[in-house]
Amino acid sequence: MAKPTTVKIKLVSTADTGFYYVTKKNPRNITEKMTFRKYDPVARKHVDFKEAKIK
Repeated sequence: MAKPTTVKIKLVSTADTGFYYVTKKNPRNITEKMTFRKYDPVARKHVDFKEAKIK
């Protein structure tokens, strides 16, 4: 059975609230770290979310 091509990553808020999203990424196509501007419900505004590894 083959390994899946996508890996799970954690998108951590840059507002230092500890809030994060979990998503998938294909590391063969997207080699650099992902950043998104998403909503942080703890800070109650849109902030940048950066990629981190899931432990």
